[in-house]
Amino acid sequence: MQGIIPNLWFDSQAEEAVRFYTSLFKDSKIGSVARYGEAGAKASGKPRGSVMTVSFELEGQQFVALNGGPVFTFTPAVSFFVSCERPQEIDELWRRLADGGMALMELDKYPFAERYGWLQDRYGLSWQLMLASRAQKITPCLMFVGERHGKAEEAMNYYVSIFPNSSISTIARYGKGEQDPEGTIKHAEFSLWTGVYGYGQRL
Repeated sequence: MQGIIPNLWFDSQAEEAVRFYTSLFKDSKIGSVARYGEAGAKASGKPRGSVMTVSFELEGQQFVALNGGPVFTFTPAVSFFVSCERPQEIDELWRRLADGGMALMELDKYPFAERYGWLQDRYGLSWQLMLASRAQKITPCLMFVGERHGKAEEAMNYYVSIFPNSSISTIARYGKGEQDPEGTIKHAEFSLWTGVYGYGQRL
């Protein structure tokens, strides 16, 4: 059973977004739908009876989409890393996710990947697509920026210490002369319960 379930905050497009995402990935389905009652509607400003949350699965992984209003919005600091096994797969996924969205790094060949791209979709959610074969198809990726830059390792060690059956699998560090101080984390991978997570840092 999945121990940690990503919750995605939308203004009012949760149901529409879930239909879109489940159309993109195999082994995906829409689960239960919860609606705002009187108390929830009063607190949120949403109409009573309107959709509050939608549970869904992508590639067998569980997610929840919430209609919470415009209080919070997505940022590229949290993204979903998708491993694609075939060039046709990554090209098609990029085409559909980029429709109405915005490229952050164009789909192309890079020193670290034969084919990779990073984008925000039409709802503002960020995706990193790479031609690779991994056991977990979709991996949450957390990027530490601004005032939190440099704290990835501290945070990763903290999270692993409080969740049972958790571990750090890989750590890649910046070398001498690279953009960040030598020895700080460039990218790391860790697992919390049954899920795999990635960390990165940017100034």
